[in-house]
Amino acid sequence: MLKVLFLCTGNSCRSQMAEGWARHLKSDQIEAYSAGIETHGLNPSAVAVMAEAGVDISGQRSQHVDELKDVGLDVVVTVCDNAAESCPVFPGSARVVHHPFDDPPKLAREAAGEGASEEEQLAPYRRVRDEIRDYVAALPAALSVASEAE
Repeated sequence: MLKVLFLCTGNSCRSQMAEGWARHLKSDQIEAYSAGIETHGLNPSAVAVMAEAGVDISGQRSQHVDELKDVGLDVVVTVCDNAAESCPVFPGSARVVHHPFDDPPKLAREAAGEGASEEEQLAPYRRVRDEIRDYVAALPAALSVASEAE
């Protein structure tokens, strides 16, 4: 089974969604993990939009990447630019693949502003959730394509 870590800045939203999708869609092929170069806690809006899609991530927790240093990862997917720039070196032969997604909390703040409805605030989360789902659905084949492009 392929051990894949989804790495983000704070392990609160994008990496959590990716781990949730991988467990939901690919549990027969991928042993999924998520972590951050910092820990910011689980984003309640990410939990809500994943639940809308039938994926429960409420039991996941925000982890620091150092907590997974002994897992023996095969692939690390950085899902934001900051994580890619700050990605630590992993022991063994873990390959790092960069596949960034927009930051839903940032998009929600920019687009919605104060006084926005809950629907307006959740729209960026839903869009990124669906983009992550499509990416994860293409795994592990998408990782082979990425390694050929490197």
